[in-house]
Amino acid sequence: MPLHDWTRVEAGIFHDFHNAWVTELRNALNGGLLPGDFYALAEQHAGRYIADVLTLHASSPSVEPPPLPLPGGAIALAEAPPRVRRKQTASAAARQRRRTLAIRHTSGHRLVALVEIVSPANKDREEHVTEFAVKCVSALELGIHLLVADLFPPGPHDPQGMHGVVWSRFDDEPYDLPASEPLTLAAYAAGPLPEVYLEHLAAGGDLPDMPLFLRPDRYINVPLERTYQAAYRGVPGFWRDVLEGRRELTA
Repeated sequence: MPLHDWTRVEAGIFHDFHNAWVTELRNALNGGLLPGDFYALAEQHAGRYIADVLTLHASSPSVEPPPLPLPGGAIALAEAPPRVRRKQTASAAARQRRRTLAIRHTSGHRLVALVEIVSPANKDREEHVTEFAVKCVSALELGIHLLVADLFPPGPHDPQGMHGVVWSRFDDEPYDLPASEPLTLAAYAAGPLPEVYLEHLAAGGDLPDMPLFLRPDRYINVPLERTYQAAYRGVPGFWRDVLEGRRELTA
């Protein structure tokens, strides 16, 4: 079943679906996709930002976190690069101009990656777009990898989509979002010069698997299509009819 046009329905309908999709993603990650000591949690607070899914690595407490061990079962970037159509690397010049102060809290359960599903509320005003971008940039600054699914077309506050807003903090070159494929999937690998692996799509297309990085050189593939469809099965029939074009909403 193809990707739906979620602009057909009110924000509350997508919010309900969003929660179900997060649960399906968590179940898939914890059901064998994540290697070894990694696990995923839904709807947890991480500092000032709230992540849809947190991927954590269980380790013993220490004063200074040791380097993350090699995650067995994850795919080596050098051996099998993610199968996406587009890749970007942050500009070294842009990175050198930015200065941040990171306050780190050391615990035995280290945050490794975040999965974020963009909602209409993230795009409805400029301050919300800025807040989302700052959240993503802050995570990457702290070495936390990201997977962002933006299934809504650009608006007045994100004319190149949410990835365009995020990436403007890392690169001076303007980001060009394909007009025919205005929806974006972005997998960010944190590092001194963050890299992002991109897929663009439109309503009616299929969701590809996307990488979720556990280290800059290791990732797993996340089954977005399978989990999306599992979540969609719970959408009420009335709203499925609207989303699939069998019913029109009247004022």
